[in-house]
Amino acid sequence: MFQDMTKIMNESIEPFKELVNIQTRMLEELTRQQMECTKSCINATIQQTKQLQQCKTPNDLLLLQQSYAQELEDTLKGASEENLKSLHEARGEIEKITKNAFNAFASE
Repeated sequence: MFQDMTKIMNESIEPFKELVNIQTRMLEELTRQQMECTKSCINATIQQTKQLQQCKTPNDLLLLQQSYAQELEDTLKGASEENLKSLHEARGEIEKITKNAFNAFASE
């Protein structure tokens, strides 16, 4: 009887474990993406600082700043798209688990 109860308890908690695993993977992926984004922004800033010394005219400076701003915009836009992709994937997995859990209750 105790073994049956333990088995039922483990089966009932399994979807929760899956949800925690999905959330953990999603947070790890988001963290990895944010680290890449930060690294890219830092590298762009370092590159811009190096190129700043080569500016001879105000127009050179303007072009450099425009290029820098565009690079940062592209980096942030890419990071945002990757973040949304990770969130949507996790949401799909969570919806599947939730649907399966409700279907299990409905069939009983």
